[in-house]
Formats: sequence, structure tokens, C-alpha cells
Amino acid sequence: MARIAVTDGMDAKAIQSLINAGHEVIERHYSKEELVNGALAGFDAVIVRSATKMTSEVISSSNGLSFIGRGGVGVDNIDIDAATNQGIVVCNTPRASTHSVVELTIGHLLTSCRHIARGDRGLRAGLWEKKSLKGTELSGKRIGFIGFGRIAQGVANVANALDMECHAYDPYLPEEIAKQFNCTLHDDVDSIFRLCTHITIHCNLTEETHHLVNIHRIDLMSGIGADGVRCGNHIVNCARGGIVDENAVFLALESGQLTSAALDVFEVEPANNNPLLQHPNFHGTPHIGAATSEAQSRIGSEMETLLTDHFAGIKPHSALN
Repeated sequence: MARIAVTDGMDAKAIQSLINAGHEVIERHYSKEELVNGALAGFDAVIVRSATKMTSEVISSSNGLSFIGRGGVGVDNIDIDAATNQGIVVCNTPRASTHSVVELTIGHLLTSCRHIARGDRGLRAGLWEKKSLKGTELSGKRIGFIGFGRIAQGVANVANALDMECHAYDPYLPEEIAKQFNCTLHDDVDSIFRLCTHITIHCNLTEETHHLVNIHRIDLMSGIGADGVRCGNHIVNCARGGIVDENAVFLALESGQLTSAALDVFEVEPANNNPLLQHPNFHGTPHIGAATSEAQSRIGSEMETLLTDHFAGIKPHSALN
């Protein structure tokens, strides 16, 4: 049976199922120094989320490892090339957290346009800001998706129900799929910013997408909805930190070019000293897109299946290499 390290937490039922199957499961978070110095040597598999960074140095010092599982979607914290060179299979759980991130994205959009977070902060400070917190509806506005995979498609379903006009930039997506979600596909990312007042990010972090949302593109936004209402400009990112240039967002909030910004992910996490946290038109969450009981249960169940297949000599269905 296998020796499995769980470094960033995992659903308790899934861990117990692995133990019942005869595997040894060690739950412990390791520091960067411990990882580089071979803390994972002797383990057959490691299950991580976003906190553990499986760099080439960590991977090269992890003798015996044959499986890296990422509980969630993004794998930018794993050097897949280094893993491949060492014969280590890398898997994620791409479907398990979809609904949770969809709902959080919609929550941030609604919070932005109806001043929910700002109103709550005011109430707690003893203020009754009824007259100054007039919001705008999502209905009748254009929403722009940067990336149009499963999560974005789920958000588009809700946006359609709210009578929003959907537009997307995704160079890897067939136009036929966008049409299934009543969404117009664009071949130029700038056109999304020119046209849409509400932008939501759903792409991977790569060299190409790093700071894709920058001051140049924010300045293209018109602040006027498809219905002619001056609704302002709004950006939500529940994908990966670093896609949004946070300094540009702060400057745009200061100038008024951005009416609101909401981030669940940050370029540097924890984001405790981020100046955005002090801006009244910003609200955020600490990387909790997949942090629901339902998502964690699905992630654990799927990871258990991936591990079972791997140790049975079957290529896991979500293998990335």
C-alpha cells in the first residue's frame, strides 16, 4: 500500500477511505525549507492545494514520489515539466469546485453593484449611508469573460438568467461552444474591455496572461451599460492571482475609472499588507473559491478515485502529463 502526504488539508471522509484501503496517510503542512530538504522523500504520493509549491527543487528532492494531486483546478504551483522528467503523474480535480466558484463569482458581482460590503462596513461604523449607496442592476449590462471554461460557462448561465449580455475572450474555445451559452466570442481581448462594464476572470495564470488586466485595458472601459445606464466599471477575479495588475486596479479605483474591484485571489498571498484592502470600493475574500463543504467533499472523493487508479496501474482521468 502507498504512503501519502496531505500537506494542505483534505476532506476527512476521503482520508479515512484511503486509510481503510490500507494506505498510510500523513496530514502535515511543510515549510518551503523542509520541502526543498526532502520532506516528501519516501512518500509515494502528495496531495496539495494552493499553499504547497511543488517547484523543480522540491520535486528533485522528493525521491520515491510518483503522484502529485492538486485539490482544485489551478496547477501553477506545480512544475509539471519537472514532474514529467521524474516520471511523476500530476492530476487535478477540475470539475469538483466548479459550482462553488461560480456562486462566489456571482456573489462578488452582486456585492460590487449593490454596495453590500461597503454598506455593511458603514453600518458597523455607525453610519446610515442609504442615500450614498445607490447601486445599479446587473440586468441589461454587458459582462465580459476572460477565459470561457467550465466555471465561466456556469457564470454565464446565471448571467443569462439575470438578463445580462455575455461576451468572452478565449483563443482556445470553439465559437460553437460560446453560442451554446448565448455568448459572443471575441478574437481580441481589448474589445471585451471596450464593450463590457463588468469583467470577470476565468483563465489560467501563464506568462501570456500575467497582468493581462492592466491600466491600459481598464482605461478602455466605458462605464455605460448596454441599456444606457451609467453603471460604472467592475472587475472580479476568482481565478488566479497575478492575472490582474493589482497596482493598476488601485490606481483606477483612486481615479474613479473603476467603480469597484473584487478579488478572491492575489499575486502575493496572504495579502495582509495589500493597499487594496484599505480602499472603500474594493472588497475581497481570502482565496475561498473552493471552500465549501460540498466542493471539498467532491474534491476528496475525486482525489481518492485518482489515487486508486494510479496505484492500480490505470492512468487517472485528469492526468496532466
